[in-house]
Amino acid sequence: MIASLSPARKPVHRFEQVPSERYPTKAELLNALPAELTRLDPRKAWASLALSLGLSLLAYGLGTLIPLQWAALPLWLIYGLVTGTVAMGCWVLAHECGHNAFHPNRRLEACVGFVLHSLLLSPYYSWARSHAVHHAHCNHLEGGETHVPPRISSRSGQITEALKQKLGLRLFGWVSLFNHLLLGWPLYLFFGATGGEDYGRPISHFRIRTKGSQPKRQLFPESFRGLMLRSNLGLVAVLIALGCLAWQFSLLRVLCVYGLPYLVVNVWLVTYTWLQHTDLNIPHFSTEEWTWAKGALQTVDRPYGPLLNLLHHGIGSTHVCHHINSRIPHYNAWRGTALIRLRYPELVRYDPTPIHKALWRVATRCGAVRQNPMDGAFYY
Repeated sequence: MIASLSPARKPVHRFEQVPSERYPTKAELLNALPAELTRLDPRKAWASLALSLGLSLLAYGLGTLIPLQWAALPLWLIYGLVTGTVAMGCWVLAHECGHNAFHPNRRLEACVGFVLHSLLLSPYYSWARSHAVHHAHCNHLEGGETHVPPRISSRSGQITEALKQKLGLRLFGWVSLFNHLLLGWPLYLFFGATGGEDYGRPISHFRIRTKGSQPKRQLFPESFRGLMLRSNLGLVAVLIALGCLAWQFSLLRVLCVYGLPYLVVNVWLVTYTWLQHTDLNIPHFSTEEWTWAKGALQTVDRPYGPLLNLLHHGIGSTHVCHHINSRIPHYNAWRGTALIRLRYPELVRYDPTPIHKALWRVATRCGAVRQNPMDGAFYY
């Protein structure tokens, strides 16, 4: 079933620019997916939560049994990889709660999302806000949010390209992987790294900027202060609980049982979002050329395989559908993906490149973007 969604045609090539007139309007794109796909099924939602949460609790429980000895290091590495991979499913479901695509009861849905994201040290309401901005302005250089590339004319773009030239593609690729996969998530939360040009820097998910020069756009308006505080309190509660566990069982035990899977969750999160919105053939648009439909169609579906699609609820293989209508729950996104590919076969992006090869290509080749005079878009 899942394999049948992979189209036989080649993915859109970098030099096959699509004229603006070939893109549908926002209304046409939304109408390509029937409204019934947004119908929520609480039984399927709870079943998905039971799968991810149950496997996560089991994995974390097994971690408490591993001895804190150097001889057990290989076992700890396997534990961190497996547990973090399983726990990523909880992160995906919390993300779905933030889109109001988990349960028809909004209070219950918010509670589920808040608890899951807080347990994984993600500020639920703050990230849901910035993520909504990302959906509203996908691939918009000024108004976009997350994985917005620097222009070659900007200071950061010039530094990035100079670093690439100095280090060479291979070393630059390793540096890029380290910065994105290990540092990228905290850098985004604390400083707004890879956010759009109009929001200014630094910008934090934990406090609202009140002093200094004001940006063209406010990512977190003053009215959002209460929800941001609620997000922060959830994180503080989890940190206090972790501190108590460290006091009771040792800091090393907490760092191994909780910290190792936490790093792996972050790696998966950045891997998905990075590859969903970055590649050599993906255009980014300035205000003059951008439309909502153009931006939504620049996301990429990739082949993560049946096991990861099960554990992570298809987040990386149905992402184009998700950007067209984020209210579609994951269990309906497979049908939505098939329908949107049939409706717009030349516009919906699918890249069959194995994930590790695509990740290396993006890490080594994607730095700053230049404007293409043929279509006015910006490419790596």
